[in-house]
Amino acid sequence: MLCQECGKRPSTLHFTKIIGGEKTEFHLCESCAREKGELIPGTQNGFSIHNLLSGLLHYEPSDVGTAKPKAERCEECGLTYAQFSKLGRFGCSSCYRYFSERLDPLFRRVHGSTTHIGKVPKRSGGILQQKRDLEELKKDLAGFIEREEFEQAAKTRDRIRELEKRIVEM
Repeated sequence: MLCQECGKRPSTLHFTKIIGGEKTEFHLCESCAREKGELIPGTQNGFSIHNLLSGLLHYEPSDVGTAKPKAERCEECGLTYAQFSKLGRFGCSSCYRYFSERLDPLFRRVHGSTTHIGKVPKRSGGILQQKRDLEELKKDLAGFIEREEFEQAAKTRDRIRELEKRIVEM
């Protein structure tokens, strides 16, 4: 594919910009990208995923009364939070537990939630989807009981029992 700007050189940089919900794609050669002032990965002023993650990892809640997180080092692998900030990855699976107090605000800021709500693979995600449905039904049940909608609560309770049986059988 040729550069959309000059039409002479092959495009080596592909940008997707989303501004105000409108998606625009650009396919530029390195020269035209520099002229347009785009950040080029791997260059001195270029975009770095590491810098992005480091900036997010140094995020601290703005609440003045927030206590300092307990875990400064993972007890399993010895990784410190500062090392994690520089590396951009954990040393072991236990790091998630030890640094959870710092990660929850980060996940909320980046993803808007601390619970994964994305797609589930159809082949291997059947039980996961059913567990999600079960959690949703339990929330609905609590709401029906709170609002004293006992007929709806009874129907929902029965659906929960059916779903729990199916999950056990899998």
